[in-house]
Amino acid sequence: MPTERLTFTGHDGSELAARLDLPDGPHLATALFAHCFTCSKDIPAARRISARLAAAGIAVLRFDFTGLGHSQGEFEDTTFTSNIADLERAAAALAERDMAPGLLIGHSLGGAAALATARRIESVRAVVTIAAPFDPGHVTHNFGAALERIEADGAAEVDLGGRAVRIGRAFVRDVAAENLAPEIANLRGALLILHAPRDAIVGIENAAEIFKAAKHPKSFVTLDEADHLITRPEDAEYAAGVIAAWAARYLDLQPPAPPPGAPEGIVRVTEADPEGFLQDITSGPRHHLLADEPEAYGGAGRGMSPYGFLSAGLGACTSMTIRMYARRKGWPLAGVRVEVSHDKVHAQDAETGQAAKVDTFTRTVFLEGDLDADQRARLLEIADKCPVHRTLEASARIETTLAD
Repeated sequence: MPTERLTFTGHDGSELAARLDLPDGPHLATALFAHCFTCSKDIPAARRISARLAAAGIAVLRFDFTGLGHSQGEFEDTTFTSNIADLERAAAALAERDMAPGLLIGHSLGGAAALATARRIESVRAVVTIAAPFDPGHVTHNFGAALERIEADGAAEVDLGGRAVRIGRAFVRDVAAENLAPEIANLRGALLILHAPRDAIVGIENAAEIFKAAKHPKSFVTLDEADHLITRPEDAEYAAGVIAAWAARYLDLQPPAPPPGAPEGIVRVTEADPEGFLQDITSGPRHHLLADEPEAYGGAGRGMSPYGFLSAGLGACTSMTIRMYARRKGWPLAGVRVEVSHDKVHAQDAETGQAAKVDTFTRTVFLEGDLDADQRARLLEIADKCPVHRTLEASARIETTLAD
């Protein structure tokens, strides 16, 4: 996934740092990501969601709000209103590149900002909130005794998740006065709400209030055991997959025609986890799969191994070829199932110095329906005619048996 570092001017003239994650293939749409309160654009959940969307052809701009991360300015001088202004500036920066965002994604207070900003950005067609508060003033309960010092002194240091942050009086007053209900009720486009029932920072009741205030189309998906920051990789992976699948339904993702010489288009494989082996596999905007190695070989087991995909291709091609032949003949084939096993382990063979050997695929075909013995025998012969079988035949031995 190519990533471009860029800056744009925020609400007060400060230069805000951003990353633009770009698709490896055609650019089909653009998303704008607003991070959680006092977080940064580089938290793991934001990185994984951006990578998953980029794999689907959706570019993602994630940036640090004024005074946070690598952006200029003083956070204690910001307010919820200034966050909204920063989001508008980010959308304008994308529009100048002819990449006006169709999707807004906001995490925690960034989700509240996304809801407040969506109607102000003409290009937005869909909004996703992750662990967002219905009442933005809800975040101030995390300030505890510091609220009195903030009001008295104009600003005070607050410990949030082990991180010291200076919060200004203007922020507290501004966020307390914000009312999102009208913005949610008049939201243009679709809304997806992601929230964990055990979120200890922003309670699940906030998701219920947002959902109740919104008009259709709206969706709610629980993040189960996830924490507020979506720190576990499996939770970030789940959220990323849900967002990508949902967004494809509401954004106009029109892939270009396949290039000459590749009538089925291009299958793209992008590394999703540099620390492990997880891969994003896409074929157009609608088809996505994960490849991985088993945990025993250093992977996370979140997807099939490359050899698993090879076996899947052989099995799928076998089943389709049998079905096409039976359909053409008008035979009473009620169902087909194919089981394929392979006598090699990808992670072992990927190690250097492994001696080459002939691959053996064991294929078992299950045929359902009122077929006579001759028809069953003929369909078994047809299994060997499948194009993937022929492709593999030059360097692999395929042993096929017919199940009872």
